[in-house]
Amino acid sequence: MIKKKKKIVKQRGHRTHGWGSQKKHRGGGSRGGRGRGGVEKQKKIWLLKRGEKLGKRGFKSLKQRGLKSREREINLRDVEKLAGNKKEINLRDYGYERVLGSGEIKKPLKIKAKHFSAKAKDKIKKVKGEAINV
Repeated sequence: MIKKKKKIVKQRGHRTHGWGSQKKHRGGGSRGGRGRGGVEKQKKIWLLKRGEKLGKRGFKSLKQRGLKSREREINLRDVEKLAGNKKEINLRDYGYERVLGSGEIKKPLKIKAKHFSAKAKDKIKKVKGEAINV
């Protein structure tokens, strides 16, 4: 039995390597952009066939977008638990920067923090405590 010679499929000596005109295999221009480029114009049908949607949806807060720093917050009810038997507490030592007014406080405390909500300040003053901005 005679063996057939295997066809050589390398494109040596061929100027365009099967891409037709030489300019067609340069960049993304011949295919309407790379990736999802052009999906709002010439590739819209391609996008609809795949069931994908265009545009942005929903709301992202300043914190989520990284434009506003994330401050660790603590509620008044938790401040009282954190303080225990102490009469004075610096919340920055515990990594908190803002005090919020949820819950109640029963004993007068000297609370040091970077920020206080209006409700928190009122509740602290009602029990004759102090809210000190540090």
